[in-house]
Amino acid sequence: MAGKNKNPNAKYAFIGLIVALIACIATGLIGSANILTSLGMFNLSEAQLDGFTLALQISIGLLILGLASYAILSPDSIRRFLTGRQARYGSNSLILALAFFGILFAVNYIVYNNTDLLGSPWDFTEDKSNTLAPETLQVLATLPDHVTATAFYSQSLDSTSAEELLQKFKENSDGKFTYSFVNPDTDPVAARQAGITGDGKILLQMGEVKEIVNVATETELAKTMVRLIDPVVRGVYFLEGHGEGTFKSGDERSFSIAKSTLEEKNYTVNTLNLLTNKSIPEDAEVIIVAGPQKPLSQAEVNLLKEFVNSGGSLVVMEDASIVTEFGDAKDPLAEYLQKDWGITINNDVILDFNSQSPLVAISAGANTHPITQNLSQNYAIYMPNARSLTATPLDSQDIVTTPLIFTSPNSYSEMNFEEESQTGPTLTDGVDTRGPLIMAVAGENTTTKGRVLVTGNSIYAIDVNFDVYGNGNFFINSVDWSAERQDDVINLTTRPQTQRVFLPPSQISFLILALLMIIVIPGLVVFFGISSWISRRRKG
Repeated sequence: MAGKNKNPNAKYAFIGLIVALIACIATGLIGSANILTSLGMFNLSEAQLDGFTLALQISIGLLILGLASYAILSPDSIRRFLTGRQARYGSNSLILALAFFGILFAVNYIVYNNTDLLGSPWDFTEDKSNTLAPETLQVLATLPDHVTATAFYSQSLDSTSAEELLQKFKENSDGKFTYSFVNPDTDPVAARQAGITGDGKILLQMGEVKEIVNVATETELAKTMVRLIDPVVRGVYFLEGHGEGTFKSGDERSFSIAKSTLEEKNYTVNTLNLLTNKSIPEDAEVIIVAGPQKPLSQAEVNLLKEFVNSGGSLVVMEDASIVTEFGDAKDPLAEYLQKDWGITINNDVILDFNSQSPLVAISAGANTHPITQNLSQNYAIYMPNARSLTATPLDSQDIVTTPLIFTSPNSYSEMNFEEESQTGPTLTDGVDTRGPLIMAVAGENTTTKGRVLVTGNSIYAIDVNFDVYGNGNFFINSVDWSAERQDDVINLTTRPQTQRVFLPPSQISFLILALLMIIVIPGLVVFFGISSWISRRRKG
């Protein structure tokens, strides 16, 4: 009688299990490929990604269809599985597993969202890499008032590390430090009002005092907060008397935006005429020579040299002779830079054929330096009618010069531009110089702490060009670096870095590890589980 009631289709149920098993393996493989692609192990086109997504959906559908077919063709097996002893044991294990993961999730959620309940966060790393330096903690402990940090990060720049660092400052400030993020691309007004040029900078404000952090590191944040607590007058003076640009908005060669941006950064900006005033103001940190139309006198250069030798900073922006009135006159300032710093302002004009206009030089490369922080191809420097520079190492070990930005190889320096302007530019071997050409050089005297920053162009920083790509960012970074007399105001305790390497950093080793963890080990579990189930089925 029992034999008559037996389901005649049960013998085909195993087909559903085989389909489900194949679909399960396919789902694991396709899912693993998607994970590896998201980790950057493979580069796939959009069409290929769409194909992977479709294949994943089909494999999941076949998995569900195979299990459903088995349940329809062999309902007795499903009933025994759900009501038998294995089901009871399995349900107990499932309940225990769910309880364990539930408790783990709840504890992590509470701790993550209520770090203040634990006081200072716990750091179990060997080298305490997640703990701020003692000097930073001291700065935070002595904050006289509340500090707000506004980080300006666009979507193109990863803000993860900056947010983690700001969170550490907040957690250790006893409620006196808060932060927020602003996208300068979607809110350019806020960036302009804050005096922000470029990307990845942080505005710190305590009361009416503001300071800007150029790069989000613990050292820079701590140094800037020291200046915030004890603000000093940082005087910037634009030299005048030689046909330089003005601060009048609307003038053809106006530096009014540069002036207002510096003032937003807590600088005092004034003009200085060394032809009538034979001394340099005591509050002067930086003197800017912005596009003189006629050469400086030797007496003025002597004053500037004395200023730099006493630890001051000089920013020189001389334009090509084709747009000035220098003619064949002697240039004492250029001679001083060449003799004392090894920086030569070449008497040429850069022709850049990567530019829409060859007379507009475009930076195509940069050396690592505080001035070039966060500069990339998206923030290239555009310098119309620029002249090239040459940096020659001196015998003195005290002078360190760094070429900052360069043109592309598809450029050259034209020495006889006026003659060849009639027939068209032609590179003359032995006379003209092929690119890449140096567009800016920074120099520092490690003994006197004097600094110079030289560009073969001033037009890049006038009002009409200030917001062009990275121009304003480069100019403000130049002044910030030049005015940085407080490099040693705080020295953070350095910790030895502990090297932890699980596998050699190669794609092959990572791929093997990923396949082992995602496919091999889970596959073995599935295999032994199915083998055990089949063995028990055969034993009855």
